[in-house]
Amino acid sequence: MAFTRATEKLTEKVTTFTGKLTEKHRLSGRAVRSGAGLLGAATLAATGVVGTIATPAVAASGDTQKTYALGFAQAMAVGDTIADDVRAQAEAQQRAADASREKAEAIAADKAAKAEKVEKERAAERKAAEERKAAEARKAAEERRAERTAERRAASGYVDPVAGVNTTTLYKQAGASWSSGTHSGVDFAAATGTPVRSVGPGTVVTVGWGGAYGNQVVVRHDDGRYTQYAHLSATSVSPGQRVDGGRQIGAVGSTGNSTGPHLHFEARTGAYYGSDIDPAAYLASKGVDIR
Repeated sequence: MAFTRATEKLTEKVTTFTGKLTEKHRLSGRAVRSGAGLLGAATLAATGVVGTIATPAVAASGDTQKTYALGFAQAMAVGDTIADDVRAQAEAQQRAADASREKAEAIAADKAAKAEKVEKERAAERKAAEERKAAEARKAAEERRAERTAERRAASGYVDPVAGVNTTTLYKQAGASWSSGTHSGVDFAAATGTPVRSVGPGTVVTVGWGGAYGNQVVVRHDDGRYTQYAHLSATSVSPGQRVDGGRQIGAVGSTGNSTGPHLHFEARTGAYYGSDIDPAAYLASKGVDIR
């Protein structure tokens, strides 16, 4: 009877211990089963199997605690492994997203660069087309102007004094080379011997030396204006001779007050120095452009 009571007390203690472990620590099924195993051992002892059975059963209480601690550590280790796996998966997904974004940005940048290149090529084509159009317009305007000039020349009988040569020194240009301080005519730079012609129909009034002007010819035109041709290397008309526009009257030279071969040309209201007018404007009124 005494052994039975001891067994009952042992069973009660094991049951109480197992219950507390289950309640406080929420043991796993394995831990509860270990407690149940202790209870079973106590029961066996109560039925008469004493000695070898009871001792391991009592010892199993320590094993239960060790099993719980080991299970907790294993659970923590499994949790850390899962967290590492989730983190690694998230990092891999982030890298994939970054790579996808970089690829999309590269594609967008390439498309933008190609679009910009195409736009630049189109802009260059438009600019070239506009320049061609402007050049064609200028050429057409020049042709129309030349036609009108030719028509006016034909009607008026006036031409430029040196064919195909533009003016260099302009009318009323300031400088120390002239006694009045300004240029009284316009100059046409040309090689010595280049033909000089009367700008319009008229009568020769002067041929010969003109001091600072060197060799010169003066023509009185039918409209009452005069023109002078100076620094000539040679003359080919005589005073009182009738000339038409375009008739050669001399050749370019560098006689008198001259720094090099050129024709000094004046338009005047009278035959002599000091009555000069703008020669470009005078010839323009006759349809001749020397500017």
